[in-house]
Order: sequence, then C-alpha cells, then structure tokens
Amino acid sequence: MLVGIHQPHYLPWLRYFEKIARSDVFIVLDDVQYEKNGYQNRNKIKTAQGWTYLTVPIQKPTQRPILEIELDPRGDWREKHRRALEMSYRKAPHFNRYWPELAALYDQEWTRLAALNRAMLELFLRQLEIPTRLAYSSELPTQGQATDRLAELCHAVGGDSYLSGAFAVHAYLDPAVLQAAGIRLAFQEWTAPEYPQLYPGAGFIPDLAIVDLLFNAGPRAREILLAAGSVSYPDGGEAP
Repeated sequence: MLVGIHQPHYLPWLRYFEKIARSDVFIVLDDVQYEKNGYQNRNKIKTAQGWTYLTVPIQKPTQRPILEIELDPRGDWREKHRRALEMSYRKAPHFNRYWPELAALYDQEWTRLAALNRAMLELFLRQLEIPTRLAYSSELPTQGQATDRLAELCHAVGGDSYLSGAFAVHAYLDPAVLQAAGIRLAFQEWTAPEYPQLYPGAGFIPDLAIVDLLFNAGPRAREILLAAGSVSYPDGGEAP
C-alpha cells in the first residue's frame, strides 16, 4: 500500500493532486508547524495579465501548528477571491460545471485555515474523481519526529511504501530510517503538463492552482494529471 503525505494547501496545484492520485492513502500533515510564505494559505491563478497569488490572510502569531492557524477576519478575502476567480475563469469552457460547488465554499464563514483547506481538498478530489482514501495526521497516534514519524504514519494506515518528492532526500528525508522500519521508498516523477489555457497572449503558465486545469480541461483533468507523472523506486524493483 503506497502512502503519500503532505501539508494541506489552499487551492492546491497540479502536482499535489497527481501525488494523491498515485497514492492508496494520502495523509494530510495538518499538525506540523505552519510555513510562512508557503502554499498553505495561497496559490497561483492565471489572469489576463499573467499569474497572480490568491492569499488567505491569517492572524499572528504564525509560529503554531497548522491546525491552530486562525484566519484574519479583517477585510473580505472571500469576496476578493470569488471575484478574482469569476473574472479570470468565467469564459473557461468548463467553468459552469465546477464553479457552483466552489462558490458555495466562499459563501461559508471560516475561522481556521485547516478547516478551509480540508473542505477544498475534499471538494476537488470529488470533482477530479480521485478515489484515494484521506487520513489526517492529527487523528493518527504517533510519537516520532522527522522521518521516524513518516514511517509511523505509514504504519498507522497500513502502508508499506512511502511516496516522496525526489527533493526530499536532500532536504529532510532519511531513507535508512524508512528501510529500517520496513517502508519502501518511492519517488514522484513529475513534468508539468501543457493544456489549453485562457489568455494565450500571456503564454502557457505551468504549476497553477488546480482550478485552472479543472475550468479549462473539465473531465479530462484527471487524465492529464496522470499522464504528467509516474512513480519510480530507487531500489530498482517494480511497482506492486
């Protein structure tokens, strides 16, 4: 059983969903330290002028676990994001198919970032027809740190393989710890796909929020994601 693990993102990008689609179980790492200036509260969309960030404002202090991060109630970010998405994508061929459910989330009041991201993730997985089972690290009993904890999380959901980004080995992952725990290491191989986008004058922009692919490609979105990635095993063995 292949397990993917990642922090929750706002309007996650394509690579995030390809990783989920490849996993048998995907664990949302929602109880680790919030990352300032990361993608936990922002992501990119395409406009007629090029790409721009949509950022959810959060309250300080930010040195807290993601689960405890509260949204800043000042300013109507929900209306700003709704308006930006409608203005940027209303002419996309599949906008009317996917927008109403997302718009309904912007109608709701949100106090915590983790709850907002969870609702969006579950919505997009339904729209993409990705059946991967989700779990949340805050709901799984573990005691270790760093790679030890990743191994414990895999065991907690019955996994025997861990799907990682290749960069993780150089940043924080210790393959020897996984091997000692009986967890096989797998890598996500990814090349950003090209697909029809609005505003051709701005050129093709890769690695945008998933809404760009959904609104432009519609039912083909999942197929495009899977064609852009694969799983490799550094031990040289075959995929199960």
